[in-house]
Amino acid sequence: MLLLPLLLLGVILPGGDNEDVFQGPTSFHLKQISTFVNSTWAQNQGSGWLDDLKIHGWESDPGTAIFLKPWSKGNFSDEEMTELEDIFRAYFIFFTQEVQDRVNEFQLEYPFVIQVIAGCELHSGEAIESSLRGALGGLDFVRIQNHSCAPAPDSGSRGQKFCALMTQYQGISDIIERLLSETCPRYLLGVLDAGKAELQRQVKPEAWLSSGPTPGPGRLLLVCHVSGFYPKPVRVRWMKGEQEQPGTQQEDVMPNADWTWYLRVTLNVAAGEAAGLSCRVKHSSLGDQDIILYWGHPTSIGLILVAIIVPSLILSICLALWFWRRCTQLHCDMPLTSYLK
Repeated sequence: MLLLPLLLLGVILPGGDNEDVFQGPTSFHLKQISTFVNSTWAQNQGSGWLDDLKIHGWESDPGTAIFLKPWSKGNFSDEEMTELEDIFRAYFIFFTQEVQDRVNEFQLEYPFVIQVIAGCELHSGEAIESSLRGALGGLDFVRIQNHSCAPAPDSGSRGQKFCALMTQYQGISDIIERLLSETCPRYLLGVLDAGKAELQRQVKPEAWLSSGPTPGPGRLLLVCHVSGFYPKPVRVRWMKGEQEQPGTQQEDVMPNADWTWYLRVTLNVAAGEAAGLSCRVKHSSLGDQDIILYWGHPTSIGLILVAIIVPSLILSICLALWFWRRCTQLHCDMPLTSYLK
């Protein structure tokens, strides 16, 4: 059973020199958000994520998976994927009914939301770890890992009751354990191999500077935008010479529609201290050639002038050629200026 994962691991991470190919741990997780409005209405949402990349959705009504990438099935056959769809379809029906039947037992009050995240994680040179975590209203209450169920420290009696309930459903516990310890690792390694051409691609970032809302009298908010890069890890700093500036604020890295990433990094400075500051962008796609943008650099004025002068010059040449061709077609000997009167 372990032979296939080991072979695939050798393909994905063939040697110690390549341990940064996926830049650290790589994981696949299924995320479930179940909203219970009242005793008769509930909604289940599901999705599959490879690290921060969403590669699966879930259509609740027909109970079918949505494959967002050509390689989203990994090395699983259509028959295997259909079997998994059947399992998850039955799970959502059972889960919804079971929760609604035990609202009073678990002291739940409508409306409430239950979140579940289950999957596995690959570490370079280490074993694949699998786990399942359940949360109520964003607060963890249970964790299943290594064939055991453990209540979260602050879950109170709910976590203990859930783990006790799992012992009564041994068949379901066995299915969960098989999915976590066998199916998920095999799928993770297969999808990494199937999608490696895209997952290992390098896309260079674009960067530009702007000013944000005035933070106060005599102060400036300098904004460095970095967009269109892949993979996700990137380092963006505000610098003065070789000195990194304190007070730099980095926002969350956000996804673009084309599966690349966007980041905004700001610096609040006194207006008189902005001169000489620069934004430095380091990304794996750039090699040793970091992007460096200087605040108020004079070349920006030159670029603006070029953007204005060059189109104007081209337009003038085109107009002159048009008048010349027009005059030639009419076989005129009059000066060109006479046509303009």
